[in-house]
Amino acid sequence: MGHKLYNQPKLKPETIAPQTIVAPETGLIEDWEGTKNKRQAASQSSLPVLMVDTSVNKQINQKLEQLFNQLNAIRTTAGSFPFVKVSILSLTSQVYLRSCSDRDWQRLQTAVEDYIKQKSRRLARKPSRINQVQKTSPNKSIFNGSTEFNQAVLEIATYRLKTSAQNLSALFSQISTARQGYIQAHKKLSQIVNAQKQPIFDQSNILRISDDNWQKTQMGVEQITERILAQGISPGLPENVLPDVVRLNVQASIPKDGQNISTTILLKILRPNLLKDEAKTKLQAQQAAADVQPILVTVNKGDVIVHKGTTITPWQFTVLEYYRLSRREINWLGLTYLTSAVIGGIGVFILVQGRVKGRLRQRDCLLFLLLTLSVPLVLRFGIPYASWSGVGLLFGSFYGSTLGVTVIGLLLLIIPIGLEVSAIALIAGAAGGILGSCVAQKLHSREELALLGIAIALTQGGVYLIIQLLLGGVAFSAASYFVLQEAVLFGLSGLIWSIVALGLSPYLEKIFDLITPIRLAELANPNRSLLQQLATKTPGTFQHTLFVSTLAEAAAKKLGCNVELVRAGTLYHDIGKMHDPLAFIENQMGGPNKHDTEIKDPWKSAEIIKKHVTQGLVMARKHSLPMAIQAFIPEHQGTMQIAYFYHQAQQIAKEDPTRTVDESYFRYHGPIPQSRETGIVMLADSCEAALRSLKDTTPEKALAMVNNILRARWQDNQLVDSGLKREEITEIAHIFVQVWQQFHHKRIAYPKFKAAAHKGKE
Repeated sequence: MGHKLYNQPKLKPETIAPQTIVAPETGLIEDWEGTKNKRQAASQSSLPVLMVDTSVNKQINQKLEQLFNQLNAIRTTAGSFPFVKVSILSLTSQVYLRSCSDRDWQRLQTAVEDYIKQKSRRLARKPSRINQVQKTSPNKSIFNGSTEFNQAVLEIATYRLKTSAQNLSALFSQISTARQGYIQAHKKLSQIVNAQKQPIFDQSNILRISDDNWQKTQMGVEQITERILAQGISPGLPENVLPDVVRLNVQASIPKDGQNISTTILLKILRPNLLKDEAKTKLQAQQAAADVQPILVTVNKGDVIVHKGTTITPWQFTVLEYYRLSRREINWLGLTYLTSAVIGGIGVFILVQGRVKGRLRQRDCLLFLLLTLSVPLVLRFGIPYASWSGVGLLFGSFYGSTLGVTVIGLLLLIIPIGLEVSAIALIAGAAGGILGSCVAQKLHSREELALLGIAIALTQGGVYLIIQLLLGGVAFSAASYFVLQEAVLFGLSGLIWSIVALGLSPYLEKIFDLITPIRLAELANPNRSLLQQLATKTPGTFQHTLFVSTLAEAAAKKLGCNVELVRAGTLYHDIGKMHDPLAFIENQMGGPNKHDTEIKDPWKSAEIIKKHVTQGLVMARKHSLPMAIQAFIPEHQGTMQIAYFYHQAQQIAKEDPTRTVDESYFRYHGPIPQSRETGIVMLADSCEAALRSLKDTTPEKALAMVNNILRARWQDNQLVDSGLKREEITEIAHIFVQVWQQFHHKRIAYPKFKAAAHKGKE
């Protein structure tokens, strides 16, 4: 952690030169600051790399398809165009005939009939007068409309003179049908314009384009769209660029009568489809910066590097460093501060852990050291996203919130002394670590721990962002993007370190023999092999174990002890009885007692009874049970006397003077309970058989009996190392009696019916 303190320059930028320093020899020195600025300028001036946004292209093509579908539907309603051959009526006349008013249409039909009658009369005159008639002007009363009106009259009348009246009638019918379709199509156009406010549909020439030209227009628009999108439309183009490009393409590819609508459609749907390729742009900027050659400056021998009394600049410091004249030395004061802080932190930790956990094992000290050093180790490599969350989560799971918060807090105070790190990054990381420490031991499943990892991630990212907001680091500028990005990265780092901690947790539990609520819950699972064997081989002992567990859990919960540890420890406390199940009365199921029928030797019987402790430890080690669970096997018996066989031995000794009785031989080897949890299990185990044997008795008598048993354990000094107090023993007695009452509550006496009466009712 103190690396920066071992080799610090005394003459550094912004300090005053104590003397004039000259160059001892000629040297070619790189101007780091100048090179850095030049490369930064090259990087910033690098053009962005653009890429086509295929999603925009897809949206544009979909919109174009929708527009053409609507326009084609309208043109289908209007009918084919031209609706008759252009040899009969010109396109201009057909456009006029479809769109003119009903009044003009009636006038036009009358004008055609008048013109045909007038023409017929003239043709009936003498030939000498025909030439004269042809030279005279036509009757102006017939051609008194617009140019389109007059042209349509003339073309229809000419057609009639060339064909029969029946064909003229068919032509009028075709024109009427075309007019009806046009009117319906025009109504649809009006409805769409009013509903969608689409200026595209307000184009009057949509229905004036011939079918052939409309097909060419559609194909041309699609090709122009594909061509322009392939070339790419960059955001920020001048306003006139895209319209000019569209007009040039339209003039070259679209029939003249479809150019206006095509231009309108293209300008409506086209929009920028190029976006910045961040990765390639960054790579190009880096390449541009890398292509910049370093700036080398020649410093001649005897040149003054810095004058006495002047402030040292970054360039002058570079020159001093080149000639090794910056006077690097050990920062003894800083090292003293760091050493004092570390020693003080260790002292605080020892004080806190002594009050919370008692004496730590060597393996615990090693684990504390490894986890604690992981934070500054990661920071030392220049990674700001240190393992705060993982360390806090593991400390909280293994040793509780108090020690976890203590370690995180001490690291938060000591690390800035020895490492150059961001204060905001430290606070954000420590916030996630503290949250993990406080909550981890309260959780009882891996799923809950996974959710805690998400909460830690949100906490780290949120704290970082909030501090930046308070310091004004987030504003509506380009810098805000990087602040938000850092906040997200801090959140992700908290989640990743939490996942790493969850993955390491089972291995650390195994290697360092640790217990967590989750591991205790797994050990208490009745489907585990050892517990299944206990239930199968020693069913009576298993039932005894369940009742002892119920008593002990109730007392542990009331006294604020580790309930999960008591539950798991109680389930395994009598596994040694599997070595000889019938040696214990609860497994004899009313059969003969082998101690009375086969052994008939209290010394051997006592040895068999004591063996359930030693054999239990052998089984526990074989199945790799934690030491905290193994402690329940010998400590639940302590050094208690095996009273039944001790009294038998005394009776035999009275009858046979050659036999002697050693009282210590009839005691368990211990040790006596070393924790409140094992002490509670000892008391529950002592009271279980007595409480189970009570049938019809009062709670007062049950309490008196329990108090006598617990008093005997207290007077036998079995609880002196357990941490249980005398007043707690009385409280435990009341809890045991309450549990017994719950198991032996009275039931309602149902009336007995005589069989005959019952049969009669049937």
